[in-house]
Amino acid sequence: MKIKNIIYILLASYLGTFLRLYIDNNFIISIIGSFFVGFLISKRLSYSNEKILLTGFFACFTSFSGFIYFLYKIFNQGDWMKFIIYFNLIIIINLFTMYCGFLISRKIT
Repeated sequence: MKIKNIIYILLASYLGTFLRLYIDNNFIISIIGSFFVGFLISKRLSYSNEKILLTGFFACFTSFSGFIYFLYKIFNQGDWMKFIIYFNLIIIINLFTMYCGFLISRKIT
């Protein structure tokens, strides 16, 4: 991979992290990120653009650690039922949103 692409990945990561801090809502961030990842997956991007957008921007924007921290806070409260419901709900909604982004992208093209 070229140095120029690595710099683009770093800049995309910075932008994704900045937007994540600006929005400050893990659920909304994961929904938006899932939709756009699904949208971009159907576009068949070049290798470098895929790395810049998916690995750089969206990896920092939809950080897995934010999702885990949210679940950890619920887990620490000792409410197992709430933990199980949120865990499954977040995964199902994100997969559905990603699929919707994929379908919409296919319809547009």
